[in-house]
Amino acid sequence: MLKLRLSGLSCGVCGNFRIPMPIPRSYSNSASSIALSSIDVKPKVPLYLRPPSFSASVSELAKWHKWAKNLASSVGSTFVNLDNGPDSTLLRRELNWLLQDLIELQHHSKILPRLESGNNENLDVSVALRAPLEEMYCVWRQRIEERRPFQYVVGCEHWRDLVLSVQEGVLIPRPETEMIIDLVEDVALNNAPELAQGVWADLGTGSGAIAIATARALRSHADGDARGRVIATDLSPVAVAVATSNVQRHGLEGVVEVRKGSWFEPLNDVQGELAGVLSNPPYIPSGDMSGLQAEVGQHEPIIALDGGTSGTNDLLHLIDGVASMLKPGGFFAFETNGEKQCRFLVDYIQNEKAGRFGDINIVSDFAGIQRFVMGFHR
Repeated sequence: MLKLRLSGLSCGVCGNFRIPMPIPRSYSNSASSIALSSIDVKPKVPLYLRPPSFSASVSELAKWHKWAKNLASSVGSTFVNLDNGPDSTLLRRELNWLLQDLIELQHHSKILPRLESGNNENLDVSVALRAPLEEMYCVWRQRIEERRPFQYVVGCEHWRDLVLSVQEGVLIPRPETEMIIDLVEDVALNNAPELAQGVWADLGTGSGAIAIATARALRSHADGDARGRVIATDLSPVAVAVATSNVQRHGLEGVVEVRKGSWFEPLNDVQGELAGVLSNPPYIPSGDMSGLQAEVGQHEPIIALDGGTSGTNDLLHLIDGVASMLKPGGFFAFETNGEKQCRFLVDYIQNEKAGRFGDINIVSDFAGIQRFVMGFHR
């Protein structure tokens, strides 16, 4: 499976790298610590992790592949013109990724080139699959006709050096958000190494991406046996289940704790003790919600997107909270919608939280868009 797959919604709500607007993910209201075994949601297994329990002949697989490829090609630039969605070229690329996850690894080198070339030899040869072809017809039709996100189709997203399970009800992590981890390592831990031994929080964790990557960063900066830990919070039981599953799959159960609840509410036991607080909260203005790409607006959780009239409702709540939750010298970094929100937050901190924070900075994302606000608690 490829290390990084940039699908039609990987780089913002309008996808295809046209609008550099990454997506927030989080949920709010109510609190309580929760374990995976205590909730009703069972995380789905990504396609590439399923056992190869099914099979199909090369002929049957080729028939499905031709149908799926034709369906993708029929889109042309329709989705691009409609809402800057994926074009046929990208959809055909996704089809190849889907095949890589579907076919048992030992068949990759022989079967994949044959499907692309249309080789008609040995059509009766059986191929091991991780899902029945009937399901593949269904999910590919959903991808094209319903604009279901590709990440939901295969059940995972590649993010930094992680492969994270995702499913409906959990917002898909974007590449731009990866920079938060760079800020943790390059700014916080390099300037204040002692923070690597403290307790960090990822608020609105979604898939657990930030929490897991932060835990790995803390471990790599650990001094001797003293190691930090991360508490990840989210209101959504689906997000809590998926994040917990991702934490377990990456072997970080003793380092990352997932708690159910809204923002800071599950963190009363660490008030004033946090070494760092990170979040990619809802920040899309309510008036912009109707213009989202179909893959986002029609499928990803709205509560993880809508940040209120100006998009800053949750961002302001987070700024207010870190003033009392961070220990002296603690670090925070929040993702925003862009320059306007960044400057608004900096002004708010300087005027409403005067003297509480220092080294406040705005940091641009990979596209040069001012995206993150960070600072240290005094």
